[in-house]
Amino acid sequence: MRSSGSGYDDAMLWDIASPTRPSRLPSVTMAGFGDRGRTPPELRLIPHPAVTILLVFGGTVGVRDPAGRRHVGSVVIGPGFGDVLRAVEVAAYDCVQVRLSPIVAHSVLGPAATEIGAAVVALDDLIGAAGQRLCEQLDELDDWNERFAWTEEWLARRCSTGSGVHPELTWAWQRMTVGRGLIRIEELAAELGWSRKRLWSRFHSQLGLPPKRAATLIRFDHAVHRLVVGQSPAAVAADYGYSDQAHLHREIRAFTGLTPAAVVDEPFLAVDDRAWGWPGRPSPAGPAR
Repeated sequence: MRSSGSGYDDAMLWDIASPTRPSRLPSVTMAGFGDRGRTPPELRLIPHPAVTILLVFGGTVGVRDPAGRRHVGSVVIGPGFGDVLRAVEVAAYDCVQVRLSPIVAHSVLGPAATEIGAAVVALDDLIGAAGQRLCEQLDELDDWNERFAWTEEWLARRCSTGSGVHPELTWAWQRMTVGRGLIRIEELAAELGWSRKRLWSRFHSQLGLPPKRAATLIRFDHAVHRLVVGQSPAAVAADYGYSDQAHLHREIRAFTGLTPAAVVDEPFLAVDDRAWGWPGRPSPAGPAR
């Protein structure tokens, strides 16, 4: 990570790196996290409209899902897990975090990706020993750009041999994301020339979550980041189609267990500008240790 020596950098929980160029794979983003020994117990993870792969090496990360199950090491997290997912065990780790749209996840992880839903699954349970080998290879590399390139090649190989989803569903997901989750499902079905029932069935079976849930999650992601950069709850509620501030409050609490006033201080949101370029452009990668 390229550090400016600012107080912001000094206060960060992790060393963070992001790729110097966008991924050549559509709907794939990556960031690198290095443990600084500051990760607090019970750290809350924030839902995101993507299937997230945590490639952990050089140490250990453990998370506890909303059902109370513990998962240690590299995991796959389904989109919009809701409630509270927490990091409960952290020991001197490095991690490449990969965010895949559900469209790409189907190709990378196979049909089992659609069964993850809102759950957390060990990476090895989905793809066998290939996940462990990848993490061992990442651990042998010292440069984050090399790690990102290696991970991208691995993803590209799996995409080239994996099965894709129906083109209509790719279009539907892109329509949702471009529209910030504000499009009505009935309107989306009409644009496809499908019934609402047909859209629900195919979307859920191939992307792993119902279309309304997907749209709600996309809208939440945009709304919560607008709160983080200082937009008022009233303005966010109006801009993102919530009926009122109480509606926004309920949705944020459902996804995070927090109020709009409290969620803006969550570490995983506070570093999104550095890791993922929200709302600006990603910062260059650099050494994280």
